[in-house]
Amino acid sequence: MFSHLDPYAGDPILSLNEAYQKDPRPHKVNLSIGIYFDDAGRIPVLASVREAEAQMLAAASTKSYLPIEGDPAMRNAVQALLFGADLPALKDGRIVTLQTVGSSGGLKVGADFLRRWLPASEAWVSDPTWDNHRAMFEGAGIRVHTYPYYDAATGGLKFDAMCDALRSLPPRSIVLLHACCHNPTGVDLTRAQWDALVRLLAERGLLPYLDLAYQGYGDGIDDDAYAVRLMASRGLTFIVANSFSKSMSVYGERAGALSFVCTDAREAELVLGQLKATVRRNYSSPPIHAAGIVARVLTDPTLRPQWESEVAAMRERILAMRQRLHAVLAAKVPGRDFGYFLTQRGMFSYTGLTGAQVDRLRDESAVYLVRSGRMCVAGLSMGNVERVAQAFAGVLG
Repeated sequence: MFSHLDPYAGDPILSLNEAYQKDPRPHKVNLSIGIYFDDAGRIPVLASVREAEAQMLAAASTKSYLPIEGDPAMRNAVQALLFGADLPALKDGRIVTLQTVGSSGGLKVGADFLRRWLPASEAWVSDPTWDNHRAMFEGAGIRVHTYPYYDAATGGLKFDAMCDALRSLPPRSIVLLHACCHNPTGVDLTRAQWDALVRLLAERGLLPYLDLAYQGYGDGIDDDAYAVRLMASRGLTFIVANSFSKSMSVYGERAGALSFVCTDAREAELVLGQLKATVRRNYSSPPIHAAGIVARVLTDPTLRPQWESEVAAMRERILAMRQRLHAVLAAKVPGRDFGYFLTQRGMFSYTGLTGAQVDRLRDESAVYLVRSGRMCVAGLSMGNVERVAQAFAGVLG
């Protein structure tokens, strides 16, 4: 019956992680998979999350199905987190939010929705972007193109070229944007660039689709929502998928959300109805445990500041690793500018290493990176950053 199927080549990042797990060398370092590790190399369980789960267990609530759109307390908390509690669009009922199975689930539900209701629209993603972005939109039947983004010569952004490309798109084109901490490059727009881009998007009648998977890892929880709040305040219709996998370190709980900002409350009601229909055709309803964690952490007067402090500590550790890597490389390879490690933000950086150099790192030094040269900075620690920097210097020299 199924002997004609093509073999699955495997996800390149997950396959690389499997190879890392099998590597017997004790000094190996995993800088490939996008997970936050603490300085001891562990995936932390946040104290705020532990307390939220303890409260949930003590409450002994029912395990019944959630509504299709998810837990109301979580959805309201997500809206306040993303848009701010006083945004007129929230008070006017122009924003609808679904609890989703991670932000990946949200991205795919949104793509299915757009394919059904804007069938002529095509999608544009940054060059490069997270590999699964293209796969999810293409899997929904949407044609995907790229717009210029990363400048390999400077380790920065091709903003003028990006704007020129988007200015040429037909109205209602879907433009996927990373709200902060761009994956895979770590290169973000400045506030001034966001201001200019939002004007362009509005003038051209384009549909922004924001992916916010790393809120709090860039400049802070509120600062990292700048693009979201700017678009909402300027009256744009747009979509945002967000995740708590990294910010709450709850990867396997699949805690995410999908929000649509609409023209008015009537349109928002129509959108919510068809989003619910899309979810019903996919996974029917989201996970109850994830909803409880997120809702309690975001709304409890004790847990919320504790969580914000924990996110700040993770962000500061990543920044410290960037600074240390830069310092060692600048000393080891004095003729080369490594300043991009300091200007890129969040968990990821484009190292500038070629595929062949990445292979050498793995084979000679047991340092694992994706072949594009993307590095997960959170895999560095005080115990390995010096050796990793020396290994980088070795293949660059």
